[in-house]
Amino acid sequence: MKTKILLLIAGVLALFNLPAVSALERVRMGLGSVSALHGAIWIAEEKRIFQQHGIEPEIIVIGGGGPLGMSALIAGDVQFTSGAGDAVISAALRGADVVMAAAILNRGVQRVMARPELRSHADLVGKKVGVTRFGAVSHLVLQMMLRKWGMGPGKVQIIQVGSSPAMLASLDKGGIDAAVLTIPTVFVAEERGFRVLADLADMDIYYLHNMLDTTRRYLRTHRDQATRFIKAYVEGIAYFKKNRKESLEVLRKKLRIGPGQESHLERSYDLLAAKYYEPVPYPSLKGAETVLEFMAKDNPRAKEADPRSFIDDSIVREIEASGFIKALYEK
Repeated sequence: MKTKILLLIAGVLALFNLPAVSALERVRMGLGSVSALHGAIWIAEEKRIFQQHGIEPEIIVIGGGGPLGMSALIAGDVQFTSGAGDAVISAALRGADVVMAAAILNRGVQRVMARPELRSHADLVGKKVGVTRFGAVSHLVLQMMLRKWGMGPGKVQIIQVGSSPAMLASLDKGGIDAAVLTIPTVFVAEERGFRVLADLADMDIYYLHNMLDTTRRYLRTHRDQATRFIKAYVEGIAYFKKNRKESLEVLRKKLRIGPGQESHLERSYDLLAAKYYEPVPYPSLKGAETVLEFMAKDNPRAKEADPRSFIDDSIVREIEASGFIKALYEK
């Protein structure tokens, strides 16, 4: 009886010239935070682009920035994770089988927002500067900025506060004097009268802000699956860049944006679509060099490490060579 039913279904599909539906392959990805930076990933999820490539995605918010994402990746709890490049490099230097397969953002979007009476980086000496947590992106970015200014980390009091909104609340209450914020919180801070003391995008600092990370073993043993996942991701980037209204709707849903924050969301989208999202998402070799140079003062292994060894962009190269990405922008 079961055989007859299956034959009947196959006959109906053939009659209407419909393809038989194959099982989707589940792939889990961990996000280090809930942020507009993940817009392209969310687009690929919400618009069912992953499914078009045979992938059933499970997008999980791990939180805690890069270190927790690395732990989940190494443990095999996820196949991909998003996180700052320094977390991948640091884990790999310790022998972990982790690698950057594609880029989400090669440049940092953080800004140091400060009380209005602080007019330059020199005014930060002795002041309390908030970061999300030690070891997270905001912490490393602040250290890079301090180094650029010729200031040691001991010149300021670095305080763990939590998310960007939590740091903004602490600024409002006077708990900290400045904070390393990201979009869209920087726009809210500006409206409340806080000063942009430094913008990472203007400081000529190359930084692997957010990467698409995985393991070499996964790329080796599940090459086709990994290729289809990354292919869906680059298609998500193209959709995000080309469809403002629909992309804003997805961001609004994921970030739970209220009416009063609409302008901040639009400014975030415009920056990401026009300036930060790259059509062909190669991890920046220059960014890897910068991170290693910064780590070298505390980690001898970083001095001798080859920056290329932390990147496997072969799938992105194959996708680009096939003409797939070019075709996305010709539609």
